[in-house]
Amino acid sequence: MANGSEADPAHRAVDSARLGGLNRERVRAAALDLVDREGLPALSMRRLGTELGVEAMALYRYAVSKEALLDGVVESLYRELEERLLTAPGPATTPGMPVWRAELHRIARATYDTCHAHPHAVPLLATRVPAIPPAWPPAAVLRDHERVLRLLREAGLDDVRSAAAFQAFTAWILGYVSVQLRPTVDDPDEPDPALRLGLHRLSAQEMPTLRETATALAKRGGPDGLAVGLDALLDRFTRG
Repeated sequence: MANGSEADPAHRAVDSARLGGLNRERVRAAALDLVDREGLPALSMRRLGTELGVEAMALYRYAVSKEALLDGVVESLYRELEERLLTAPGPATTPGMPVWRAELHRIARATYDTCHAHPHAVPLLATRVPAIPPAWPPAAVLRDHERVLRLLREAGLDDVRSAAAFQAFTAWILGYVSVQLRPTVDDPDEPDPALRLGLHRLSAQEMPTLRETATALAKRGGPDGLAVGLDALLDRFTRG
């Protein structure tokens, strides 16, 4: 029988993880931190194990594959969204704005803030959440869906229109954030706006409209732009 020094790598990794206080939350937090610092391509079981000071084998107790690890990062983002909703004040509302609409604005803003806090992880929200069957975890994702759908039902929408509005709501927020985070500057140190945006690389004959509009396109709409688009979307679904 093998003694402790001859134990197989899997057992050594598990022992190391136990001694280091490894748990699911710590693994997910470390994965998100790695993505924040170095981007999604840097995330692997081996690299994450190195970050945590354990063998990669130890991580399989908490994420059975890299796919599961990515889903865990998504859940971490939605848990952070929930925490923001517990502490963040609601947006300024106009007189007569119904509660359901104000709450949808609050959710949209909290989602916007979460995405801007973790820009490298935003692609996961657009690519992994739709692939998760609706009856499966992550639980935080399901709670978000339930929260938004309940508000749309309070707005008077039936099942079919609630589903359509929910999809449009999600697509608008993630699409808007993705555009906001996309680099638009060709040379950040160039003082001339046209050169800074690289407009000299565009043909004035073939793309005159793009050249004329590029400066305006490069401006970030921020939370105000998010709110304006959200109101237009909600008006589309709630007006008879």
